[in-house]
Amino acid sequence: MDDSKRPDLMTDDFENDVALDSSPQDEQGAHRWVMMRQSNLWRPPTDVFELADRLVVMVEISGMRDGEFNVILQDRRLVISGVRRSAVNERIAFHQMEIRNGEFRTEINLPWPISRDGVSANYKEGFLRVELPHARNQQIQIVDVDMEEQSK
Repeated sequence: MDDSKRPDLMTDDFENDVALDSSPQDEQGAHRWVMMRQSNLWRPPTDVFELADRLVVMVEISGMRDGEFNVILQDRRLVISGVRRSAVNERIAFHQMEIRNGEFRTEINLPWPISRDGVSANYKEGFLRVELPHARNQQIQIVDVDMEEQSK
């Protein structure tokens, strides 16, 4: 049998495939492997809370560095995205896999307008913290308008 068609061998054909050891051994004593496709896009745990003068978004995303995040504010929608690379770069067979890698994205609908000038983002100890200050209430200036009498 051609080695590339053996079910107990991993191949590098799919970048996002994960091999899981489904049982220690089959009847012949050989390990059996099950291939699973991992979803490309995932959502990291995200908290959103309000302080007196701002909204704070905390994203738990360890293993990243400053500058590896995309933070986009469009109207009243915040989108945080990026790619977390695997810490292990060698060919391995997982026995348990819970840490997600690859492209991630989280979207938050903001409850009120934000002051874009004061937005800040800081990554420290595995958490990205984005602070979004409330926009000041826009003052509407009311002007008295005198209506001229219409010509007769």
